[in-house]
Amino acid sequence: MAENTTAAQPSAKEKYYFLLRRLHSLSGLFPIGVFLFFHLAANSTVLAGGEKFQFVVKKIHLLAEAGLLIPVEMALIFLPLAFHAILGVVIILSAEMNAGVYRYGSNVRYTLQRITGIIAFFFILFHVWQMHWLGGTHGGQPGDYFNPKDAPATAAAIMQASDWWGPVYALGILASVFHLANGIWTSLITWGITIGPRSQRMAGYACTAFGIALSLIGMGALWGFKNFDLKANPPKGLAPHSASAAVDQDGH
Repeated sequence: MAENTTAAQPSAKEKYYFLLRRLHSLSGLFPIGVFLFFHLAANSTVLAGGEKFQFVVKKIHLLAEAGLLIPVEMALIFLPLAFHAILGVVIILSAEMNAGVYRYGSNVRYTLQRITGIIAFFFILFHVWQMHWLGGTHGGQPGDYFNPKDAPATAAAIMQASDWWGPVYALGILASVFHLANGIWTSLITWGITIGPRSQRMAGYACTAFGIALSLIGMGALWGFKNFDLKANPPKGLAPHSASAAVDQDGH
């Protein structure tokens, strides 16, 4: 009996992996999921006008004036994202995605969760690179990058610099939102909150509604920046050829 009991106990490696999986699930919800929600919601305020979006960005960047923005970003965004992404790669490499063989809903969601996670990760890297290094043009001129003191115009100039940015951002936003919404549904099961079929079905409806709503918010923000009037509100300090190129390529 003692031998059977000992054999049934999980090994230290299994306990460690179990803990990492729980932390992976938790980090996807908080802080990464919370940040995604508020980031898209904040960006969507551009639909109410450039002044409203500038007001929101100014409030966020009060942390920079206090010297807290970088520490907060590292602690609540970049480090959790790196942990979630690295462990996600380990999970993907050890996963068996059989949606092509067994087309059940759970298998399809399982596969899409992994695929959208990869898309979301590279989209985030591209987004940070574009806003802070690539900018609105490929010439690297001063002022081509996102400026929090002139947030609506500089963000719009970057977004309107190429017709490719719209589809790229649409794909990235939709992948990120699906990964979050489906991740919430999965986490409710993982953490033992939704146990029975009925509770899981109801949670599925709620997560689907949440995903649709957040997708609309994200698409609204994208539409707002792609249609922001740069002629009436040119970026302050942006190289003239950069601003005009952004407007002309978008057909304004």
